[in-house]
Amino acid sequence: MSDNVVIIGSGFAARQLVKHIRKLDAHLPVTLIAGDSADEYNKPELSHVISRGQHADDLTRQTGAAFAQAFNLTLHAHTQVTSLDPQRKTVSGGGQTWAYSKLVLATGARARILPVPGGEDMITLNSQAEFRRYATRLFDARRILVVGGGLIGCELAMDLCRAGKQVTLVDKAPSILPALLPVHLSAPLHCALTKAGVTVLTGQQLHCIEPHADGLRISLEKGIQFSVDDVISATGLQPETTLARQAGLAVNQGIQVNQKLQTSDPAIFALGDCAEINGQCLPYLQPGQLSALTLAQNLTGQDVALSLPPALVKVKTPLLPLQLAGQPLREDLHWKIAVTTNGMAAQGYDNDETLCAFVASEERIPESFGWLRQLAGA
Repeated sequence: MSDNVVIIGSGFAARQLVKHIRKLDAHLPVTLIAGDSADEYNKPELSHVISRGQHADDLTRQTGAAFAQAFNLTLHAHTQVTSLDPQRKTVSGGGQTWAYSKLVLATGARARILPVPGGEDMITLNSQAEFRRYATRLFDARRILVVGGGLIGCELAMDLCRAGKQVTLVDKAPSILPALLPVHLSAPLHCALTKAGVTVLTGQQLHCIEPHADGLRISLEKGIQFSVDDVISATGLQPETTLARQAGLAVNQGIQVNQKLQTSDPAIFALGDCAEINGQCLPYLQPGQLSALTLAQNLTGQDVALSLPPALVKVKTPLLPLQLAGQPLREDLHWKIAVTTNGMAAQGYDNDETLCAFVASEERIPESFGWLRQLAGA
């Protein structure tokens, strides 16, 4: 069999991979198998669609068919791959089988759903297709509970509030953005959400959701009860590893890969939200972009190791935007914090006075790019 690449998945990382491959090799046979339409859209925009009054089709930038034509690939849309045979180097689904010389798993991640009574009907907004499915419910709802005070939960809560909804944000952690920031640095965003009208309940665990004459009755574990019209789950992402596990590939949190993006099978690679790199799953645009470039080089005959500089994380909450990088949760850091009416600038240093993390908000954000170069050792 001549060299060919089969890609499973059509998200940001997969599309970037195709674009980089074509810059390096115009003729390498590429087949892309997508469970959805493979239309291109900007996934981060899902956190802002309600206040903008957008609908799912408004997000489409390029159809899957146009993408396939533009980048000379064979597209199988709306096709679920159900089996992977590493020995025969084949994948199958929808009554078809495809042979590969190199396979890329770009299967993404699915939204986690808390295992609570009534939780099966919670809304998730992890794709354009999910937004299309739930848009009417979201636009019609007056009172919405957002479960999860992380990056997406905070962005959704602020967007829904700006759209005129009555929003409650619940997280079991003692503060919002618990996986990104210590409490003293997430506090300004907590205050901004509260000032905007969001009810923020931290240190609270969702207990159950029950149908009620007044909509849905929400019960938290500490006895708090209230009614809403709908519930959004924003409790994080679970890398999609089903195919990899069935095929016997090494899987931990995500599909484990080396610095060349190879899995435990050297002919199979993983990319994007499903991949675990150096023990970490990195569901951000910058790692996805750099990984796609590295993998494209390796798929077209080069031998390149992935190098990831400190990633800049953007919290897109318009009333108080944040940017951060480094290791802000390290307990050994001492912080230099300046807060003015123009925003916050916080820098975390270790005992050697080496910059290890920073957080900037509002008009102080432009300063973060210089700090990012310091983190990278530039």
